[in-house]
Amino acid sequence: MSGWGHVAGDTALTIHVPELNSVVRAGFPAHVTVLFPFLHDSRLDEATERELVELIAAHDAFELTFAEFRRYPGVLYLEPWPAGPVRALTKSVVERWPECVPYRGIFGVGGLEPHLTVDNSEPPETQERAYDALQVELAPWLPVTAAVREVLMIVWEGGRWVE
Repeated sequence: MSGWGHVAGDTALTIHVPELNSVVRAGFPAHVTVLFPFLHDSRLDEATERELVELIAAHDAFELTFAEFRRYPGVLYLEPWPAGPVRALTKSVVERWPECVPYRGIFGVGGLEPHLTVDNSEPPETQERAYDALQVELAPWLPVTAAVREVLMIVWEGGRWVE
């Protein structure tokens, strides 16, 4: 399948940021994606999971600070700083499993810059106004700093992501 659509059994590697769940309006928990899609769950076995754990464990724990809103077309997001540790995790996983192309290649070989989606539900005709208002509403919550000590694998199970 090409395109953005999720396929049952798709997996993603994510950094959950529960400190920001209250600001996210996108209908899913606050997170920064390390890699979507990762391997289909039918390809996962103990050896693969062990190798993934070892690969991620080779990276030091780090902190991300979320202080600034940014926008992609149709998306209001928070930029994590520094983004380098997230990029390094993505690079390590993709180097080991090169068939895992970030975002199915829709945004080019490198995918998107690390981000935490706040909202992506506004239609084009109301986006600017709605996202401007949302930024004003949520600005008092920022900055937020979160400790990153784990990367979670989630699986798309026909309509929702599960751990």
